[in-house]
Amino acid sequence: MAVRPLQPSFDDLGVPLSEATFVVVDLETTGGAADSEITEVGAVKVRGGVVLGEFQSLVRPSSPIPAMIQVLTGITNQMVASAPPASTVLPAFAEFAAGAVLVAHNARFDTGFLRRGYEELGLAWPRPTIVDTVAIARTALLRDEVPNCKLATLARHFGADTEPNHRALSDARATVDVLHGLLERVGSLGVHTLDDLAEFALQVSPDRRAKRVWAHSAPERPGVYYFVTDSVDADGVPRRETLYVGKSTNLRRRVRSYFSAAEKRGRIHEMVRVATAVEFVECATDLEAEVRELRMIESLAPRYNRRSKRQRKVMWLKLTDEAFPRLSIVSRVRDDAATYFGPFTNREAADDAALTLYDAYRLRRCTTRLSARRASPACALAEMGRCLAPCQLGEAAERYGAVTAEVEESWLTDVRPVLRSVQGRMNRLVGQERFEEAGELAERMRSYYRTSLRFHRIRSLALCPQLVAAVPTGRGWDIHVIRYGRLAAATAAPSARARSAADEAVAAAETVPRPVGGQPAGSVEEAERIAAWLEQPGVRFIETQGDWAWPLGIGLAEGELAAELLGQEPLPAG
Repeated sequence: MAVRPLQPSFDDLGVPLSEATFVVVDLETTGGAADSEITEVGAVKVRGGVVLGEFQSLVRPSSPIPAMIQVLTGITNQMVASAPPASTVLPAFAEFAAGAVLVAHNARFDTGFLRRGYEELGLAWPRPTIVDTVAIARTALLRDEVPNCKLATLARHFGADTEPNHRALSDARATVDVLHGLLERVGSLGVHTLDDLAEFALQVSPDRRAKRVWAHSAPERPGVYYFVTDSVDADGVPRRETLYVGKSTNLRRRVRSYFSAAEKRGRIHEMVRVATAVEFVECATDLEAEVRELRMIESLAPRYNRRSKRQRKVMWLKLTDEAFPRLSIVSRVRDDAATYFGPFTNREAADDAALTLYDAYRLRRCTTRLSARRASPACALAEMGRCLAPCQLGEAAERYGAVTAEVEESWLTDVRPVLRSVQGRMNRLVGQERFEEAGELAERMRSYYRTSLRFHRIRSLALCPQLVAAVPTGRGWDIHVIRYGRLAAATAAPSARARSAADEAVAAAETVPRPVGGQPAGSVEEAERIAAWLEQPGVRFIETQGDWAWPLGIGLAEGELAAELLGQEPLPAG
């Protein structure tokens, strides 16, 4: 459903400033260094322009106050000698400020000391909303109005009743008057809520804030959202372009964030400025939202999405179906008798995997189609002993068939022989202290191993005609029907209806033809998202057709990969 700009209400935009409770705080300290300590805390609690209470206490530091600080603040060592320590003052302040918005002039300084003091005392920092009057003043006031944003300057500008004098409570009272003056000033600029105030301080544009009302009609449920722009072409025909597609477990909360200070991506700022509306597709489950997002990005190719736009642009290693098979890098799996391994995200990764296999198995690298009856001249690699030279026929040709069978087996059942093939070279490099080369070789083998895991993760799904699985949630059960690695149906149901809902989902599920070559029916990325969902704790299988399983020799225990590469026993756990 498209949502057009409407007049925003306070309910849409957050807590009205008139209803917010502020605690305006000021600290005096022994200095600004990391080991400096608090010497005084002053705070004023206000709401709706009315003072609700004040807090003031000197604090006894563990070391003397420097002479220059005594002159600046007027707080002497004698004054704090009988004062309570921070361990007494800070818990009392925490109780005074509980649940309120913290306000300070140059807030990073004061909140930094408070947070460190809380941590030293074992108090949990409550992560309050923080308002910095310096940041607001810099945005709200013009240069010709005030020469700077010091507290004394702003207090004079707004006619504060209290003159700041480097004592905590006096400075806090002056900051209250400055805060009220600033709130009156920014109110005429459309700043009416806490969210507005935070975004104003970070210079979020009014146009962007005004669009937050678009989120008002979004459900607080999982789904997909997409920003669009409407225009008219040269022939006067209306045209709609999808700019960006995203997903969320809570559509309203996520879409609102695009119009707040939390969103810092430059290209997204531009996208929001260009957009004329946002639309939503509510989904039954979080996984359905993830999959719908992937499919929409793939089909619509929105210009502001960066990820998942090339989901099917992957590479595969192919062991060709001919008299003397060879490795070939291809962009898709065909319905033929060849064996495939992958996928790889780019050709360079596929080249590295091919090099790993050439080193391990002495496969031929020539692209010539060899005859099984007529010998051909051997190449330089054969003379160097790096190819079995099946082109020469005879014993070499007979041995070559066993080697290609080993390659197939390493792909389909056991990755460890490939990993072990570098043990001699790895140990020589380590022994010669050529650690950089050893590291590069180890990284290439880790990459090959990760590809093997990825291959079997998606292949195990792609070979299952149907999986019906469910996971418990706070509202009941999320149920999914998965066919050949593609999400065919999704539903959510209360616990009492879980079984019947699963049967209904199966009956209504998308018909998915069996894919070729053991690849998933959907994109690789979709299959990986489904696999991640199936692997989470608590998933229950209602029905399985096929075997969702990996061969035993594919996965390694933690720490075992290094042992395979070096030929050493893995270190014991712990």
